[in-house]
Amino acid sequence: MTTKKRVPWLPVAAVIVVVIVFGLLLWKGPWWFDGAHLRTKDLEPADGVVITGFRTALVAVAVALTAAAGLIYTHRNHQATLEQLEHTRAKDREQAELTRESQYTDLYVDAIKLLATNDPPDGSALTERLGGIYALERVMRDSAKDQAMVVQVLAAFVRQRAAREGPDDEAISSQILGVPRPPDDVQAALTVLGRRPVRDRRDGVIDLSFTQLSRVDLMLGRFDFAIFKGANLYQAYLVGTKLRKAELEGADLRGARLAFADLRGAKLRGDNVSGGFAAAEVEVVQLLDAKIDATTTLPGLVADDPRIRQIMQEKPEA
Repeated sequence: MTTKKRVPWLPVAAVIVVVIVFGLLLWKGPWWFDGAHLRTKDLEPADGVVITGFRTALVAVAVALTAAAGLIYTHRNHQATLEQLEHTRAKDREQAELTRESQYTDLYVDAIKLLATNDPPDGSALTERLGGIYALERVMRDSAKDQAMVVQVLAAFVRQRAAREGPDDEAISSQILGVPRPPDDVQAALTVLGRRPVRDRRDGVIDLSFTQLSRVDLMLGRFDFAIFKGANLYQAYLVGTKLRKAELEGADLRGARLAFADLRGAKLRGDNVSGGFAAAEVEVVQLLDAKIDATTTLPGLVADDPRIRQIMQEKPEA
């Protein structure tokens, strides 16, 4: 059953009233406004001029009012159209954002699956893990709010794939194999972490404690505030690496190349309490070209060296 659309009576009645009033003004208006000077019969040319002038002015006013009403109506329609267009754009943006979120989610899930690939006997899963790492980097770069999650996943991947062995196991493996480099997927994950977009500290702390990272390449990487407690960084390539306020207690930095590394505020000294971390294994010569200042906590023998004391007394760099 269909219902007839009801026409609003108030606007219709208003239009009828306006038309009637306008007609009456055209007809009787001259005498209503200037009846004392106009004849009702036997009109003279002067009367015609007055009547014609009044009616012309009235028509001009009516035209102006009609034009104004038209402009107001057009403006309201234009505003309504703009509001509708903005509403449509907002809906489109919302839909596009949902689509992007869905794409990021799918890419993230696929990347995690690749990252978790186990090695078959021939070791062919390395390529899949590398693909997962670089897919996560894509998610991190394109989605700012997912960066912290990706950073923590990659750090956990490094801790799992490169867990530090016990001292005895390390000694045996180094005698048999020499000093090994980290696996390619671990190096790739660290490279991605070091070049992550600079946004803010909401990434969370990068925890790489007790990891086997000997001869790793972290050149120019950004690892401020990172935790390297107990990490094996023997002969690591740390030239220009940003390690401000990093925690390096108990880290093995022997032979690490630290030229121009930013170690201001970094902690290389242990807590010197029972159960605390030991001081980092580092030599004076490694720190001569590094950025250190009074906020850098160094092992006792290193901090007491006159060359280091002179560097730490110099004006800190900005």
